[in-house]
Amino acid sequence: MKRIVPFLLTLLLILSALPAMAKGEEVIPPQWPVPEYVTQLLEIATAEIGYKEGDHGYTKYGERWGDPYAQWCAEYLCWCVDMVDKTYGTSLLHNVYPLYSGQNTGKKWFINQGRYIARNGNLEDWGYQWFKGADSFILAGEYIPQPGDWVFFTWTSDTDTDHVAMVEYCTRDAAGNVKLHCLEGNNPNTVARATYDISNKRILGYGTVHDVADWTMRSGNSGAKVKALQERLIYLGWLPEGSADGVYGTATAEAIRAYQAAHGLRQLGIANLETQAALEKDYEAERETDPNVWGIIDDEDWD
Repeated sequence: MKRIVPFLLTLLLILSALPAMAKGEEVIPPQWPVPEYVTQLLEIATAEIGYKEGDHGYTKYGERWGDPYAQWCAEYLCWCVDMVDKTYGTSLLHNVYPLYSGQNTGKKWFINQGRYIARNGNLEDWGYQWFKGADSFILAGEYIPQPGDWVFFTWTSDTDTDHVAMVEYCTRDAAGNVKLHCLEGNNPNTVARATYDISNKRILGYGTVHDVADWTMRSGNSGAKVKALQERLIYLGWLPEGSADGVYGTATAEAIRAYQAAHGLRQLGIANLETQAALEKDYEAERETDPNVWGIIDDEDWD
């Protein structure tokens, strides 16, 4: 299990490393615990501030991943993650963070992992998102990025990613405006700090450290969220054993439609908030009476 840095210690570490803030700005405390590896990652990434690309766009970050002259915002972040793994013996690359350089690859990786929140709360090709346990959808700008989250940007009007940065911390000013303070490469030719308003429409969304949100699922979707949904359907008897393949195909859609019919829900075949909330409630109730998931308590534990 990954160790978690106590909240106050983490906040002190973050505050001690910050540049001077504008008058009236306050750091927003992280809402979720900051893992130790995030603190390590931010330290390594911060130490690279000022690194400048060489002739023809050469960087050590691009060279590390096979293309010394690549546009290197993603390469910088991946290099920093790799350095944490090498320095501290962690296994973050491919598990907590992606290794990539191509457009959209990093965003898609986080979506597949089930750790992505769209800035406007509506994930393209999926649907609306909500915080776990909530009964309403995430509004635009409602999610405050956490230290270590990755921010994906577009410079055009479409949903393709053109840039990525990592959140160092967030602030709120006296008027309530929230700003993201990020570390990023290729800005425009150096590693630097950058600040963005949370309402910036160039922000597509966030690859998150923690799994803090769920979202609508429908035919054609795939990934960790779909597999978790299928495992619940199997446990409750709506899908056959061994069918949790992480792909929302015909069988999953029909299972959801049958579940909706049996519970008086709209028969859409789409796993929306209403359906997932009901399914989660049934799942937890079933587990409470399932002896196969009960823990064994040693007699000494009663002393």
